[in-house]
Amino acid sequence: MPLIEHGHCDYGENKVQEALDKWGKIKLERPELVLHLIGKLQTNKVKFALKIFDFIHSVDSKKLANKIYDEQLKQNKKVKIFIQVNLGNEMQKSGVLKNDLNDLYLYCMSLKLNVVGLMCIPPVNSDPDPFFHELNELNKNLSLKDLSIGMSSDYIKAVENHSTYLRVGSAIFGNRT
Repeated sequence: MPLIEHGHCDYGENKVQEALDKWGKIKLERPELVLHLIGKLQTNKVKFALKIFDFIHSVDSKKLANKIYDEQLKQNKKVKIFIQVNLGNEMQKSGVLKNDLNDLYLYCMSLKLNVVGLMCIPPVNSDPDPFFHELNELNKNLSLKDLSIGMSSDYIKAVENHSTYLRVGSAIFGNRT
């Protein structure tokens, strides 16, 4: 992969199985690579996700937090976690609702999960800035360091709101279907 040869180390994937197929061998040969799961994680895929990913950007429930905790013990591996927040209250999107965020965060901390920050995807066709600003404030209130916001279409506003992780795959690789 040309990007690896040019020193790029962080890569995001939306689906666990595709990541295992694509990165399984490469990750063994290049352990310095850092893989981020940015798509929804189903509880039945957690054991596979922990085998390959270093970051999970989409923790949104106590059930998922429990499964990650159990699997981390089995695999003796700790991943970095972002809690996904559904600030737009969109029924079709994953993420904990804002009113339930503190409860989920405290629960994750009670499990000693390595929560490093918050993540959100603003509603489509809306100005992302107010959502990014609000998530940044929630992140600060929890004294978290990292913020996973911004994609190819809105990364500048994300950076203005202190994003530390951007998802800009389509700007680099194009839209793949």
